[in-house]
Amino acid sequence: MNIIIIGGEAAGMSAAAKARRVNPDATITVYEASEIISFGACGLPYFVAGEFNDSGFMSEFTPAQFAERGVNVKTGHRVNKVDADNKKLEVTHQHETFIVHYDRLMIATGASEVLPPVEGLNKAGVHALRVMKDGLSLKSAIEDENCQHVTIIGSGFIGLEVAEAMIHQGKQVRLIERAERLIPDAFDAEISVHIHAELEKAGVEILTSESLMAIAGDEAVSGIVTDKGEYTTDLVVVCTGVKPNTAFLKETGIDTLTNGAIKTDSTGRTSLPDVWAAGDCAAIWHSVSQRHQYIPLATGANKMGRLVGDNIAQVDGEPLQFPGSIGTSCVRVLGLEAGRTGLSEREANEAGFNTKSITIKDKCHTNYCAGQSDMHMKLVYEADTKRILGAQLIGYKGAVHRIDAMAVAITMGVTTSQLGMMDFAYAPPFSRTWDIMNVAGNVAK
Repeated sequence: MNIIIIGGEAAGMSAAAKARRVNPDATITVYEASEIISFGACGLPYFVAGEFNDSGFMSEFTPAQFAERGVNVKTGHRVNKVDADNKKLEVTHQHETFIVHYDRLMIATGASEVLPPVEGLNKAGVHALRVMKDGLSLKSAIEDENCQHVTIIGSGFIGLEVAEAMIHQGKQVRLIERAERLIPDAFDAEISVHIHAELEKAGVEILTSESLMAIAGDEAVSGIVTDKGEYTTDLVVVCTGVKPNTAFLKETGIDTLTNGAIKTDSTGRTSLPDVWAAGDCAAIWHSVSQRHQYIPLATGANKMGRLVGDNIAQVDGEPLQFPGSIGTSCVRVLGLEAGRTGLSEREANEAGFNTKSITIKDKCHTNYCAGQSDMHMKLVYEADTKRILGAQLIGYKGAVHRIDAMAVAITMGVTTSQLGMMDFAYAPPFSRTWDIMNVAGNVAK
């Protein structure tokens, strides 16, 4: 069996490792366009912040290490076309183009940054933060003593993490978001308002409902132009989201979402014969909304990659089934930590649920133990069944670990009344006798 995997990051290499264990006799080849494999882009903001200095920590394995396991990894090889009818690929390496054949194919080409349609993005001092070279370039740029002011475009997870990184590096920071509030796609307003306050407290200039129009300067950045004004700055970091790397598949007719994310069934199979997909190039099944969604997270990429690796290498037997994602994710913004799981109120309404929600404020633990602080929680649930659909938590201590408990609750179909009486661990330094999650369950009617 000849297995080819396009893409050598989280999903692709997880699949390659699992496929080798499942089928020791298969020929497994990975084509990766860059020179780095097993790269974890999640670490880039923390590398830029100076929390660690060895960029190698973000790349777990080398091609040589995979070769020892019997996986042939070819870096610097870009797949240009897929001929699914004849099971052929067109590959380019150092200006040479050739054709290879496969028996089974996995597409794990990841995603690339979405750049706003404005002039000047090619000027010196404009950066993105998606691949290793981006991190190395940005880290080097902010070490220049002339770089004192940084403007960040976009307030998603990466934008917020970059803002924190620049504060840690002693920069003046401006954050521009075209929506009316910060991180609108991940958190509801009742939670994101606290992120806004935390950044303002640290001196960040926050401009919402404002869109980038152009980058000012001759060859290098001197400022930016928005639809509301002009601002000087020394450096710009564009963090306006990602899009699936699937344009090369357009002629195949593969089934995708409108943004190009590949649709798969519960085994990772695509609409093309003997072709599977996983990672940031693919949609993922949401077990609450019961539909495909684009959720480009490392956790989903690794899980689906491992599952596809098992299924693609099987000679016979029942394929593994993916139960679905619920989009559990988190972010740290200076002193605050925030987590979410399941559906936001907007997402639940869009999915057609008869939705109710409550937002409460409580404390992280008892008042006689040092370090007590506020915590806020939003609970989204079905009005008739009281089944929990989503949860969001933010606070200075313990919020993200609690979101893990809520992820289990949503996965198991827990109701608000069951949450209210759930037996969570209690000791004065960790919680109150009625944890915030209990309180939320009891308040939800």
